[in-house]
Amino acid sequence: MRKVIYAINMSIDGCVGHMSLSPDEEVFEYFNKLMHDGVDLIAYGRKTYQIMFPYWAEDENRETKIEKEFAPKITEMDKIVFSQTLESAEYNTRVVHTDPAEELLKLKQQPGGKIYVGTVSMLPQLLQKGVIDECYLFVAPVIVGNGPRLVENGSLAEKLNLKLVAAKAFKSGYVMHHYAKQV
Repeated sequence: MRKVIYAINMSIDGCVGHMSLSPDEEVFEYFNKLMHDGVDLIAYGRKTYQIMFPYWAEDENRETKIEKEFAPKITEMDKIVFSQTLESAEYNTRVVHTDPAEELLKLKQQPGGKIYVGTVSMLPQLLQKGVIDECYLFVAPVIVGNGPRLVENGSLAEKLNLKLVAAKAFKSGYVMHHYAKQV
């Protein structure tokens, strides 16, 4: 069975707005390795997909060595985007209009590598339905105070207990927390 992993940058206070957080090269390199360690499918919601693409597909957005490694890999990798409004997508992306949890549970049963989920909006639903196997939370040493949060008030039906697998502190003050669902 394929594993579904979730990874995201967030502030100490749980904010996940992409524009508020700036991981340094060491964090980005770790994330890059994580994304390409057996992952062969990425799942996004519409908003995250539209933030990521065409940004990473454009050569002028590849300044550092790590960006030059990351961008072509993520652009070429197979992706699905869950959306009720998008009709088509580019960059090896298939648009899916069905229930994200049901679709990902089906995909977990198919042969292949890991599935990376990179979106906030579907996280509560995917956690509640047992879709996510592992979470990598990259916590930045900053308090943002506003914007979207990892889990909004009332979006989880019940508390979920996770098991700490590993933690890693980076020179910048970021700390990565790797959790697995309890079985």
